[in-house]
This record gives sequence, C-alpha cells and structure tokens, in this order.
Amino acid sequence: MTKPSLPDLLHAAVTAVGGTERPGQVTMAAAVAEAIDDNSHLLVQAGTGTGKSLGYLVPALAQGERVVVATATLALQRQLVERDLPRTVDALHPQLRRRPQFAMLKGRSNYLCLHRLHEGVPQDEEDGLFDPFEAAAPTSKLGQDLIRLRDWSDETETGDRDDLTPGVSDKAWAQVSVSSRECLGASKCAYGAECFAEAARERAKLADVVVTNHALLAIDAIEGAPVLPQHEVLIVDEAHELVSRVTGVATGELTPGQVNRAVRRSAKLVDEKVADQLQTAAEGFERVMELAPPGRLEEIPEDLAYALMALRDAARAVITALGSTRDRSVQDEDAVRKQAMASVETVHGVAERITQGSEYDVVWYERHDRFGASVRVAPLSVSGLLREKLFTERSVVLASATLKLGGDFNGVGASLGLAPEGTKGDDLPVWKGIDVGSPFDYPKQGILYVAKHLSRPARDGDRADMLDELTELMQSAGGRTLGLFSSMRAAQQAAEELRVRVPELPILLQGEDTLGELIKNFAADPKTCLFGTLSLWQGVDVPGASCQLVVMDKIPFPRPDDPLMSARQKAVEEAGGNGFMAVAATHAALLMAQGAGRLVRATGDRGVVAVLDPRLATARYGSYLKASLPDFWYTTDRNQVRKSLAAIDAASKAAGT
Repeated sequence: MTKPSLPDLLHAAVTAVGGTERPGQVTMAAAVAEAIDDNSHLLVQAGTGTGKSLGYLVPALAQGERVVVATATLALQRQLVERDLPRTVDALHPQLRRRPQFAMLKGRSNYLCLHRLHEGVPQDEEDGLFDPFEAAAPTSKLGQDLIRLRDWSDETETGDRDDLTPGVSDKAWAQVSVSSRECLGASKCAYGAECFAEAARERAKLADVVVTNHALLAIDAIEGAPVLPQHEVLIVDEAHELVSRVTGVATGELTPGQVNRAVRRSAKLVDEKVADQLQTAAEGFERVMELAPPGRLEEIPEDLAYALMALRDAARAVITALGSTRDRSVQDEDAVRKQAMASVETVHGVAERITQGSEYDVVWYERHDRFGASVRVAPLSVSGLLREKLFTERSVVLASATLKLGGDFNGVGASLGLAPEGTKGDDLPVWKGIDVGSPFDYPKQGILYVAKHLSRPARDGDRADMLDELTELMQSAGGRTLGLFSSMRAAQQAAEELRVRVPELPILLQGEDTLGELIKNFAADPKTCLFGTLSLWQGVDVPGASCQLVVMDKIPFPRPDDPLMSARQKAVEEAGGNGFMAVAATHAALLMAQGAGRLVRATGDRGVVAVLDPRLATARYGSYLKASLPDFWYTTDRNQVRKSLAAIDAASKAAGT
C-alpha cells in the first residue's frame, strides 16, 4: 500500500474543518514532517490566519508516533480537542487506515476530587474536618456553587472544571479539588477507582495525541516525576509564552500566611514540642516580613537568613514527625495528614532553596496591597533547563505567530537554550527556524503610526500630550479602539480621563468585569473601546469593524526595578553581552508583536496600530522593535493617520458595521 502524501492529507483535513488551504500552512506542514523524520527541532513563525494547528497536527498524525501538544491558553486546548482533532482524525482515517486516539491532560487540581466532595475538606482551623456543604448557607453564592458541584459530579464524565458551564468561584472549586501533593493516591483513596484525574491519565497513556498546557509540560520537565506519558514528538504551540510559564512553575514563594497555614495544619498531628518549634519559627519569619522593603536581595540579609534557617529546620522536624505518627482519633486522618505534609514540604523546600544561595537563583521581596509581603525565588535563566529537559530524546516543534524578533529566531532560540541557528557542536540541539508568512496583506490592510512629535514618556509621569493624541485618534476612528497600556495605573488614568472627554464613546476597563464579558461587549458595539494591560496584549481576537485602532501607550519595557528582569539583564552584561537588547528589548518586541497582532484577524480587516511613544521612531533600538512587527505601511504623519482612520470608519458605517 502506498503511503498517503502529506499534501493530500492536509487537503482532506482543511476541507473537513471548513477552512481554506494557505501556502504558509503547506510549507509549515512539510517542515514539521521533515523535523520529525530527522529527529531535529523546528521553530516556526506562522502568522494569524495561517491555520497553524492543522499545519502541525496533520504531519504529526501521519507519522504515527506518540505526540504531546502543549498550548498556553485554555481556548486553544478546547479548540484542538473539541473541533480540530475530531474532524482531522475523521478526515484522515480513510487514507491512514487507522484512527488516532487523542486525549486532554491537565494538572490534578483541574479535576473534581470525589474524596473531597464526599468526605469534606481537611480544615486549617482547630475543628479539624469541615463539611463545606453543611457550613455554607445554601442561599449564599458559595453554598449555591457547592450544591451545583455536587449535582454536576453525578452527571460529568470528565470532572474537568472547564466542562462546567457556567463556572464556579475559585473558592468553591478549592473545596472540591486537591493539588498533586495533597492527593492520597489512587491505591489509598476510597474513591480511587472512580477518580477523574486518574481516568484522564489513563486516557492519556492510551492516546496517540495528548493535548496539555505549558505549566504541566514545565512540571514534567522540572520535577523529575513524569506527569506526561512517554512521547517521541513534542509540539509547543503559542511557544512565545513557554519561557515565562516555565519560569513561573520554577518560582518559589513564602508568605507569613502560607507559613501559618502550615503550622495550623500540622499542629494536631505531631508532638507538641515539634509543633511549637515550627510556630516559633513562623513568628520569627513574620516579624522579618513586616519590615521587608520590596526589591531584589543580591545578598540574603542576616535576619532573613536566620528566620529561613529556623523555618527550614523546624519544617524538616515536622515532616519527619508526620511520617512516623498516626492519630486514629482524627476522622479521615490520611487526608488531614496529606494536606499538612503538602503545606510543610512547600515551606521547607522554598526556605532551603533560598538559604542555599545558588548563584543561578534570584531572590527578592515583594509587597502586595492585598496579600502583604512575600519573599520569592526564581531561576536566573531557564534556558539550560529547557535545553537539557526539552530537546533531548524527542523531536520538538515550537510554533507561534511571534517567534522571529528583530528579523531572526536567535533571540527566542537563546531563551530556550538553543545556540544561534547553524552552530555545530556535539551536545548542541540541531534546529532551524522558518517564517511561513501570513495570508494577510499587511501593507494594504494596516498602518503602523508612531506619534513622533510626542514627548518621551517618563516613568509614572503625567502624559497630557499622549491623552490629547489618544482622544483625537479615537474620535477619528469613531470608537473601535483597543487600548493596550504598559501598566494598570496608566489604563485606569486614561479610562477616567477619556470617559470625560469623549462621553459618546463607551470605554470598558479591564478589571471592571470578567475578561470574556469585556471582549464580548467590545466586539458587539463598534463605538465601544476597551482599555487594559498585559492579558489584552495577547488575549483579544476580535475580527471585523469593532477593532480598527490598536493603541500602545508606550514601548512595554520591563520596569527598571523588576528584580528578575534586571538580574537577567545584569547577568548578560557580565558575560559580555548587551543586556538591554537581550532582555528588555526582546521582552518589549515580543509584547509589541503580540499587541500589533490584535489588529488584523481576517482578510477584510483594516486599521491602524498607533504607538504613542516617539522612541520607536527616534531611538537606536527602534528598528529592532519595528522589524519584530507585522509589515504594516509605516508613517509618523498625524494628519494622514487621522484621515485614514476617518475613511475606514466611514467605510465601515456605509457597510453597516
């Protein structure tokens, strides 16, 4: 039997999902197939509208090996499992003569825990166990959520939180879920045979394609205990997010509240002397944290070092005691003990990591208005970890609309632990980068406008001229504006000011409703504008006339006092590199590329990306940032851009949109 050709398979899959075959998608599929065949690695930039999901799914399914697909967002996971994979498998089945199986796998806390649901939650407070279903008033929001969860548990097949519509609060979900550390384990749990998380793992073991998220991929790589099944091919979609997700998983944090919770959870289960030792250490840590000023700790202060060593030693003693004692008088003692052990192990692990003082870690104090002070520790770089854990023993494909920064893939490659493309070496992963373009005609569909005449933004300074410019642009566009701000404070100030200046244009502000509702309302009314910060730079997909002006208030460099970014920048400089370009400019380029990508989402879209920061036109690094953006028609002419916006607005109104 002749092997079906990749173009034929791709054509069948695209037809099945009702899509249109794109030249970039065909190029991408061929490159993915080649990387899998060569057991090499591929970075592929595929612009919005390329159809990159099928560009990697079809060659991955065709080669017949076990594949893990890791994505950053829940929306893409659902699209793959509910839409793309079922239709693609059906379409390819006649030619492949087999029907590949697929499954979704998430972290344990995403699944309903039947033990928690039926036996109650081991509680922090002195009364031991607590039944949330009895304690929460049925008329309260929490009580109603818990009743819904109990009813849902009888009908759900997956127990996956994301299959519950409408959703419930984080507080309610916490009552019916466990972390992997708190889990009793299937063999010890009375509900192990019915466990939703275990069932998801079993499905994943049998599947040809496992769809997961970046966080679980990071846990699998970092913690050494395999969470994902063995696989020969790894595909990382939305790969521009991977480094920050891996850094997040590898970051440890200690707060006084967290330490006090560990004390409460373990106090009744261990000898009084051991419990008192942890209580005393917790009090010492809390005193230090009351005075902790935010910022990086290049050396650990003596008082903090002493407090952390006391915590580490006391936590170790509690862990030993928890492992050797049993109290049969405590109802469901195993669950209580497991929760206490999880809390104390976290305290011990972070305290020990900070006191070890690795040169590869960055430590800092952080202050939060709501949660108070914390001490945090994060890896200076995750590139070595990714090179070692990700790029050995499998072929890796990394796909995104934004991987090529400043004209090449080497910046993103370096952050992933890859040497510059083409570098030879025995222990260096072999990789190549390809840009398959976009089906959109960016020079004709969009304008990149830089407000060169504005004053340079000063940190936290008043920008009256920027607000004047924004007002005029929004009025010319007739609303239809997505405002991307470098801080929440800047977004709030702009929203307050513009609501007074242009009352005829409704302005939605991130934080005033759920992100989903804000985006839905923004898309529904062309006059409406949406202002916000980080998640809007990447999370908005509104094709059509509702989004015809994307505004960036300033180049989104990391804050100069960001402990991790400044430490990474300093490390590059000490190694003889350009720290600003390697860290700050790369960070800004990635965000700007993502933000500019919000404008053109379909072949009929027209509009303007306006950067209200003259440095993009005047600074030496401006050309690097511009080379990272879509190839829009470029101008600094304010009158020209107002005319263009007014013309686009008029055309949309004439078309009834």
